[in-house]
Amino acid sequence: MLRSLVFTSSALWATGVAASPFYAPPPPKEDTPEFSGDAELGFTHLSGNTDSQTLIGKTRLTWLTGQLTHSLRGEVRNVSKDGETSAEQYLLAGRERYDFSGPHYLFGFARWEKDRFAGYDQQLSVIGGYGRQLLENKQHTLSLEAGPGYRNDRLRKEDNQQLAVAYTALDYRYRFSDYADIAQEMSVEYTDANTTGRSLTALTARLNARLSLRLSYEVKHNSQPPEDASERTDTTTSASLLYRW
Repeated sequence: MLRSLVFTSSALWATGVAASPFYAPPPPKEDTPEFSGDAELGFTHLSGNTDSQTLIGKTRLTWLTGQLTHSLRGEVRNVSKDGETSAEQYLLAGRERYDFSGPHYLFGFARWEKDRFAGYDQQLSVIGGYGRQLLENKQHTLSLEAGPGYRNDRLRKEDNQQLAVAYTALDYRYRFSDYADIAQEMSVEYTDANTTGRSLTALTARLNARLSLRLSYEVKHNSQPPEDASERTDTTTSASLLYRW
């Protein structure tokens, strides 16, 4: 017997950009609301020959103050099979972006992560730097950003690590019709201990003025995780229904 429930609700930018695991919100437009938010909840349950369930929840709040864009977001993921948990992740983050006249902006963010199977008890990162909007037209949007940062890795079996971070990220979006777009986001955080890479590929198709269908593939890779980590690479493939208000 198969029972599945997937519910996703999302308040998007006026540009039609959905919530993501990355940190670079698009530049606000003239008609962007001063306050917006999004929430996403996905749940799948399998029973019978296989007993498993998956829960993914995401939320973000965004508001504008002059040239500043503020955002807060949270994520939770939990996967279990036959009563045993195989994935458990939590994330909280806050970000500030200051737009200058022209394509330049400054950014800063703080992020807290807890991943039960990544070998860390928790990780806290603080990063800031410079960004530039390289493309911004009806079809294409491309931004790059980079900067230094600091990360505190709390390990279960070893002393905590205090690490300097070199960060860079890319955000590209291609709108190939009035009803569909594809996004590619990538970021790399380099330290002396390891390199963490993240990638998100997402295809979004509008069903009507309020609803969209979104297919996404997300990858997180740690080049040198702690010894008790189960894997170096985590992947998530999802299909979501997005609701806009």
